[in-house]
Amino acid sequence: MKIKSSLLTLTLVIVIGTASVTASGKAAAQSQYSDGSPSPAAMLVDGVVARPLGVGAIIVGAVTWVVTLPFSLIGGNPGEAGRQLVGEPTRFTFRRPLGEYPG
Repeated sequence: MKIKSSLLTLTLVIVIGTASVTASGKAAAQSQYSDGSPSPAAMLVDGVVARPLGVGAIIVGAVTWVVTLPFSLIGGNPGEAGRQLVGEPTRFTFRRPLGEYPG
């Protein structure tokens, strides 16, 4: 039971932290150069804070997906659960240019 509550606490911390970092990163990214490239501040926040939190979100999402897999199988949506819990954090962390945040 202690592991379950610790995992829930860690998940909440990562989700809230990622949301606040993404918001601050978007604010930093608004100061872009005229050619549309992100500012150094946006790149710094992204590389130092957002990407490591993204890796943490991938790990927590994968653990959550495995724990909830029996329920997803019963509900018929293990693929959707995997995309949301693991795929989206993976795309956010590894498949976008440094300093650019999704819309």
